[in-house]
Parts: sequence; structure tokens; C-alpha cells
Amino acid sequence: MSVSQKTPVDFWFDPVCPWAWMTSRWVLEVEKVRDIEVRWHVMSLAVLNEDKLDELPEEYREILARAWAPVRVVIAARELHGQEVVGPLYTALGTRFHNGGEGPTREAIAGALADAGLPASLLEHADSDRYDVELRASHKEGIDKVGQDVGTPVIAVPGPDGEQIAFFGPVVTPAPKGEAAARLWDGTLLVASTPGFYEIKRTRTQDPVFD
Repeated sequence: MSVSQKTPVDFWFDPVCPWAWMTSRWVLEVEKVRDIEVRWHVMSLAVLNEDKLDELPEEYREILARAWAPVRVVIAARELHGQEVVGPLYTALGTRFHNGGEGPTREAIAGALADAGLPASLLEHADSDRYDVELRASHKEGIDKVGQDVGTPVIAVPGPDGEQIAFFGPVVTPAPKGEAAARLWDGTLLVASTPGFYEIKRTRTQDPVFD
């Protein structure tokens, strides 16, 4: 691989998910210390769970109801202003939703659009299904790589045989930095590329730590 050629890393996120936010900040740290380039894509927890709402607690159903607006705005931004705005808009949304504690409110979305240098008119798409076909296609592309038994984030990287290796997570807090981020990246790729490997998991004992 030439010095100028970076490994593409596809990252699917839902802006309302705090754990995806932690993972996204980690992968940006990895981008500083490994020769990778992150490509951002939308997936939707609302779409993922729409067929099992009756099985979910009321509190989580309320979160999912509020989750439509941010992903619809991000997809509209992508369709109207190009793929390159997705990453900066996600950073702006996540910084307000999670680090700033604003949550996925209309005010936070409007502020994030301003932070990302995007038109305020994109907020009109928060309650519009105009780009739901594109939203569902983006979601399906990511979830098809790992199956229905996972959530957000989904990460896909080129495998040794040219096929993409995709996995859910890693779920981590706080987001490792520097060489710690690189070691987690290297280890994640090692296990994810092992034939027949599917899962490592333990009970979470800590909430997301935003810094």
C-alpha cells in the first residue's frame, strides 16, 4: 500500500446513541495513529426496532420516537449537500446531544446545523419522510453486513481476501486516545478477521464518559 493510500473504514451511526458516539470518538483517534480514513453512514435505531416496539419499555419507545428527527436531517444534508458533510454534522450533533447534555431536541439539531455550517432550512426535514427511502437504504447496507442481532455502531473494513469484515462496536468508555486507541483498533481487527469469531461481551458497569 502506498503512503498516500489509506484504508477505508465505513462507520454506521445513529446520532442519539451515546455508545456509538463513544466509539466514533475512538475511531477518530485511531485515524490519527493508523493509516485509515473513516467514511460516515447513517443507520437508525428507530428503523431497527420498528417491528418490535410492543416488546420495548415505554422509556425506550420514547427515545426511538425522538430518534427519527436527527437521522432524517443527516440524510437530507447528505442528499442535498454531499457525503462530505455527514461526518462534521454528526460531530456537531453528538457534541450537543451527549457532551453538552442537550439531547436530540429541535434546538440542539438547529444549533448543530449552524455549528457545521449547514443551512437552517435542513431542520424542516426532521418531520419529513422525503428521504426515508435513502435513510432505509443506508441503514440496510450497514445492518446487512452484521445481521439484525446488533445495534449501532457498525464498522466495516477491508479483509485480507478483499471482502469487507464488519462488526458491531466496540463498546468502550471513555474513548481511548493515542496508542491506547491504536492497540484497541489492532486487537479488534485481529478478532474480527478470525474465521468463525462472533462475539466478546461483558456486563457494562459504567455509563458513557464524555470528555
